[in-house]
Amino acid sequence: MKKIASFMVNHLKLNRGVYVSRIDKFGSQEVTTFDLRMSKPNFEPVMNTAEIHTIEHLGATFLRNHPKFADKTVYFGPMGCRTGFYMVLAGKYSAKEILPLVIELFEFIKDFEGEVPGASARDCGNYLDMNLNMAKFLAKRYLQETLYVADESNLEYPK
Repeated sequence: MKKIASFMVNHLKLNRGVYVSRIDKFGSQEVTTFDLRMSKPNFEPVMNTAEIHTIEHLGATFLRNHPKFADKTVYFGPMGCRTGFYMVLAGKYSAKEILPLVIELFEFIKDFEGEVPGASARDCGNYLDMNLNMAKFLAKRYLQETLYVADESNLEYPK
């Protein structure tokens, strides 16, 4: 079996950042999958499920209500390795041109107050597994240490 593209990335050299994981074509429509890497793989602790779950709820809600990207949001969800998230948008984009949206997304999470959208037994299959304070802490760290200072080392996969 062929190795899939995401397993071809050298995770020993991968920094926190925003990367184009792949661009796929469905008929005439292009779809870009972004790798929003919040932890340096194999070097930093992975995120716990409660904060990942909270970021997922807030991130999906933010993107699906965004004035420009609501109709272009295909998916927002966690990576199985718990080091980041995948964001899938209809259209072809570079990491650099989507960086302002990712900053806006994580500022929303960092500043969020109140009840996490969808965090109820009626709306979610594991609503008790949430940690808003840690989600906000991780969003702030990602913004300050990665997104606000992003350069090629955070926007292009390592060779």
